[in-house]
Amino acid sequence: MPDIDVRAAAGAAVPLRPPAVGVPETGFLRQPQVLALVPISKSTLWRRIQARTFPAPLKLSARVTVWRTEDIRRWITEQGRRQE
Repeated sequence: MPDIDVRAAAGAAVPLRPPAVGVPETGFLRQPQVLALVPISKSTLWRRIQARTFPAPLKLSARVTVWRTEDIRRWITEQGRRQE
């Protein structure tokens, strides 16, 4: 059972811990979701994209930028292999 903040207003249960982050099998991730999975800053993310050491995003519209989940999963797996 998750920890609940008992000081929450009028019966609304507020978790004290954020939920565990998982990576879906397929689909798209927005920048906050990518940064939740990869422990780098937003500036470092864009620097690595420019250096082509991180998967490039897709533009779905003028204001919507996403990454393919498969690309991020592959990148995370490759980083694990490099450290072995």
